[in-house]
Amino acid sequence: MNVKLLKSTKDAEKICAVAARLCRSATKIDDIDENFATDKVKDLLSKVISSEHHSVLEHASFTFGVEGVSRALLAQLTRHRIASFSVQSQRYVKFKSGIDFVVPNTIKKDEKLLEKYNNFLESTKSLYKEFLDAGIPAEDARYILPNAATTQIIITMNARELRHFFSLRCCNRSQWEMTEMARCMLDIAREEAPLLFKDVGPNCEREGCRETSSCGKSWKK
Repeated sequence: MNVKLLKSTKDAEKICAVAARLCRSATKIDDIDENFATDKVKDLLSKVISSEHHSVLEHASFTFGVEGVSRALLAQLTRHRIASFSVQSQRYVKFKSGIDFVVPNTIKKDEKLLEKYNNFLESTKSLYKEFLDAGIPAEDARYILPNAATTQIIITMNARELRHFFSLRCCNRSQWEMTEMARCMLDIAREEAPLLFKDVGPNCEREGCRETSSCGKSWKK
């Protein structure tokens, strides 16, 4: 899995703070922007976030590039409605040079099952190539590809939705591949905009576990 930040709103923290100040100020936008000192940005954002007035955080957006994740992860990811996704197509892309697959650690630990898993995937690759060579359209040949097949995704979310995303997907109870991706994204987001994401993590970090049964473990690495 490879996760990287492709683009983010310039001066994201300041823009969110300016938006928050504007809501309760008669001052012109340009004047607010020009006279907003760094320490004031930090103080105001801290108050906004702690009071959960998160609408102003929607003015900052972050775009991530993700490679080497499974189609199983994609099915979960698209449940997050307030986001934009662009995905490498199995309909138009012909994987003639080969297809990569995600292998869960639970399968890697069992040598016999891992061998069966790999054999199945190799036979799938061979049959997929046979279909393409026979002139079967990629959009039809893809029907045999399993959830383990990897894909590439570009993900854009605003800061408010990212905070929500991290609260759910950094949780130990989330599916392992999604959790790995979410934690990578969080590390990047914190480095890019620490004031917006320094307090972010699963719900248990702030208000206790919301799951039916707690994992009983720390979410942190």
